[in-house]
Amino acid sequence: MIPLADVVGILAIAGGAALAVALVGAGALAVVRRRPLAAGLAVLVLTIVGAGAAATSAVGLAMFLSPHDLRVLLVVVVVAAAAGTTTAILLTRRLVAAVRDVAGVARALAGDEPVHTPRRPLPAEFAALVGDLVTTADRLRAARQRERALEASRRELVGWVSHDLRTPLAGLRAMVEALEDGVVSEPDEVAAYHRHMRAEIDRLTAMVNDLFELSRLHAGTSPMPVEPTALADVVSDALATADPVARARGVRLVGAVHGDGVRSLPASSLARVLANLVSNAVRHTPGGGTVIVEGAVDDEGLRLAVQDECGGIPESDLARVFDDGFRGTPARSPGEGAGGGVGLSIARGLAETTGGTVEVTNRDGGCRFTLRLAAPAAEARLPRDGDRRTLSPSG
Repeated sequence: MIPLADVVGILAIAGGAALAVALVGAGALAVVRRRPLAAGLAVLVLTIVGAGAAATSAVGLAMFLSPHDLRVLLVVVVVAAAAGTTTAILLTRRLVAAVRDVAGVARALAGDEPVHTPRRPLPAEFAALVGDLVTTADRLRAARQRERALEASRRELVGWVSHDLRTPLAGLRAMVEALEDGVVSEPDEVAAYHRHMRAEIDRLTAMVNDLFELSRLHAGTSPMPVEPTALADVVSDALATADPVARARGVRLVGAVHGDGVRSLPASSLARVLANLVSNAVRHTPGGGTVIVEGAVDDEGLRLAVQDECGGIPESDLARVFDDGFRGTPARSPGEGAGGGVGLSIARGLAETTGGTVEVTNRDGGCRFTLRLAAPAAEARLPRDGDRRTLSPSG
């Protein structure tokens, strides 16, 4: 058994030698702390191997081994140090390469090109980190694309709205100047001018209201107010509002509600959306055609569908019909009864705000717009399955 005094002496000699090398290594690490990671890892490896070799050599010298045994010990120390250093360098190179791969993926986050996982195998932690970075890159790229599309849509909307506002304002200015200059003096002509001015003002008011509603939906700062409402009333009001224009164009309006009951609904916004959808359907349906409005409300949710006979929407435009200001025609003249081109955007905003969806499909020689909202709370009895009310524009 080794005497305690010898054990203490060996620990003191080995510890002293290792401590001396460790202090030198700490100083070297301080010098290279701002250098590349490879330099710091190299110093760390040399410090660890050097501390072990120094401790072993110091103890061997202190034990007064024979020259032969001392040479054998030193050879063993050198071989072990060389093997350990080589292995550590290889592992360090792999670690540095993995860090560079991760850094390359991180730098690629700023670009628009897809970010791919490095081909070389990575340690588990780095592989997980790279996976998270690739997922983040995909989300960032999608967000940047949405932001660019939204910005382009906003610039397009500003240009279109400016054009749409300029036209009625120019007409109003011309009519006002004609009245001021006395160019129009006959009572019938003056009354006709007043009617035209009132119509243009109503159109401008509708455009401003649509833009305000769209801005409120985009901001999402205020909850959608709900009130006890019968869906049949919403559908009937929309039909009654669109009836004069439909009669003038020779378009027939048909409405039906399935499972009607009093529910907590965003009535005002829902009425505006449905009025926009019906007005849009009437405007694009040729004379002699039919516009069908269907509503349904039950435990699964609320559904509103407007079917027209417009002849369908080109496939290339289907994905853009809900964009701000999109009308699907090269000419930006709004036409009679047209608004600011944001009615479908308001429908999409209402659906997104209430957790619902809105979609359009080509069907039966026309378009079918379908708005779905989450299930509203019941304020009265739930109707029996199969309950159905057929509505006319007069209610």
